[in-house]
Amino acid sequence: MRISELMTRDVQTIDADECLRSAAERLGTSSLGTLPVTDHGRLVGLLTDSELSLCSTVHGHDPDVTTVREAMTASLVTCPEDAPLEAGERLMEEHHVSRLVVVDAEQHAVGLLLLDDVASEPFTLLQPGEPLEHLSLYS
Repeated sequence: MRISELMTRDVQTIDADECLRSAAERLGTSSLGTLPVTDHGRLVGLLTDSELSLCSTVHGHDPDVTTVREAMTASLVTCPEDAPLEAGERLMEEHHVSRLVVVDAEQHAVGLLLLDDVASEPFTLLQPGEPLEHLSLYS
């Protein structure tokens, strides 16, 4: 199975210089809880609903002034849409992430692969008798 067959396609992006209020409004209309962040069309990070909440609520940053760039995670793990699902699973495991930004040949975000998506499919990386210890990374 290819990542493109399982990924969520209706992914919105947000520009790094937009304010957190815009991000909150966009996240409010999405069930994914995450927005890939772009800068002049190039992927530069990821903003999750929890990062937005921490920045604006816990740290007291004004959501009308604070930019997405200030709250986003700059380390971004991507995978090509035509890659096998097993490659996405390995990336999640290696980088200890629960979501991957799926990109096309031009490195534009075309979808998200979430751990929940992968978990809904039969295990593809486990061999008969292989221990399940590595699954605790995602609990």
